[in-house]
Amino acid sequence: MFQTFSRGKASVGIDLTTSGGHEALLRLVETADVFLTNYLPRVRQKLRIDVDDLIAVNPRLVYARGSGLGPEGAEADTGGFDLASYWSRGGLAYLTAEKGAQWPPPMPGAAFGDLQSGLYAAGGVAAALLARERTGDHQVIDVSLLGAAIWATAPHIAATSLYDIDAMPRGEHATANNPISNTYRTADDRFVALVMLESDRFWATLVELMDRPDLAADPRFCDAASRAANNVACIAELDKVFSSRPLAEWCDILSRQRGVWAVVQSPQEAANDPQVVANRYVGQIIFDDDLKLNVAMSPIQFNGDQPTPNHAPDLGADTDRVLLEAGYDWDQLIKLKTEGAIT
Repeated sequence: MFQTFSRGKASVGIDLTTSGGHEALLRLVETADVFLTNYLPRVRQKLRIDVDDLIAVNPRLVYARGSGLGPEGAEADTGGFDLASYWSRGGLAYLTAEKGAQWPPPMPGAAFGDLQSGLYAAGGVAAALLARERTGDHQVIDVSLLGAAIWATAPHIAATSLYDIDAMPRGEHATANNPISNTYRTADDRFVALVMLESDRFWATLVELMDRPDLAADPRFCDAASRAANNVACIAELDKVFSSRPLAEWCDILSRQRGVWAVVQSPQEAANDPQVVANRYVGQIIFDDDLKLNVAMSPIQFNGDQPTPNHAPDLGADTDRVLLEAGYDWDQLIKLKTEGAIT
């Protein structure tokens, strides 16, 4: 986790509870473009690193705040984690639970909500930097786990206000309104997702490639309206067809038609997907002991470029270099280290 998310950074160890450490931070803030923190209001005030404290040092600073529940309201000073604030409170656990399940599914992985929220924060910072360049004014941006979850469930939020429902209806496999916008199990217990929204464009060719042209001629399934009216029967037929062949055969068959489809892949498979490889969405860090670690790259590319991932820094590895560049001399650094202000 640390190597994945801390590569490409410099690590400076500063104890903000000391006067020397606080002064060192202010020295860095003087020439910084952005200050990002996930400290909550009371801690920011106690450490004297709140907006007013830092804007006084750098009037053009972009100050970015991350939180669990947002900057306003009774719980603005309450901490949060993505399992609670994003996955559970924000509605995503509810939306991903199967009908009749005894409990919601676990969050898909560590930092799942943090990763989405981090990209939102990056977008906000980029916009704030542009606004600062145009106006000359400092900018304050806020991103919360709860707010990120609300954005992720935006269609449901709109639907609930219109129809006084808990969420948009979600079709179960056996009752999907469009049988070829659905997921099917193959003979070797793999899954294939079809996303053929304009189904009449694809239906006849698809079932012909499946060696089931009779399905196109069947009046129950001959067009989108008929398939929707007879969706349960149509899906039952497709279930039988897909369960008759292994995944490799379906990949060959589906590649010969124009509708969108995909294999349900594991993260390990996704990392080795030819499109992932071609676009360098996964990089590799090589350590001195020849350990090779695959790491996800940023999904955003600039001018088609992806930097080669390097190692994450040891904690405090760059303290001396960064503070020397900020104007300290070695005697001052030694004094700060002796006082425990820096590491």
